Amino acid sequence: MRLRVIFMAVLVGASFNLTAGAQESASGAKTASSKSGKEYSGMYSFLEDGEFVQITVEDDGRVTGFVSRYSDGGSDKGAFLDHYFKSGKLDGKRLSFVTETVHGLWFDFKGTVERGEGKNPGDEAYYVLKGTLTDNTSDAAKKVTSHAREVDLKMFPKEASKSST
Repeated sequence: MRLRVIFMAVLVGASFNLTAGAQESASGAKTASSKSGKEYSGMYSFLEDGEFVQITVEDDGRVTGFVSRYSDGGSDKGAFLDHYFKSGKLDGKRLSFVTETVHGLWFDFKGTVERGEGKNPGDEAYYVLKGTLTDNTSDAAKKVTSHAREVDLKMFPKEASKSST
């Protein structure tokens, strides 16, 4: 009899914990997925045709990626240069990143992720990165010149970004 009472107590307790845990994880999962920002991961246009920004939103809001652009000077003029992110963060819809320096140039972006004119997920411009892009140039004397501009960087269609990887 005593064993039966203990068994029933354990069974009821386990059932309660499983139900509470399931409810908590279901509500937590919904909150986490809607706030994770992973849907913003992908390729976006950059300054010139053929140039792009690749962003990947990690679980903790950390953003990794790179800017791939044409070189505009020196012996490698016209060649693609990749500026990998030194740091990047997504907080809600606020996005920021800073790239590594390549040939004395790095980029700093501060803005938001907005819904664009794309009708369905996967369409071109379904999301748009809107904000201020600053290009910073350091010369031989380590003097930094910065140029800020407002940009709208449109997400590439999903089919295009899949076929180019």
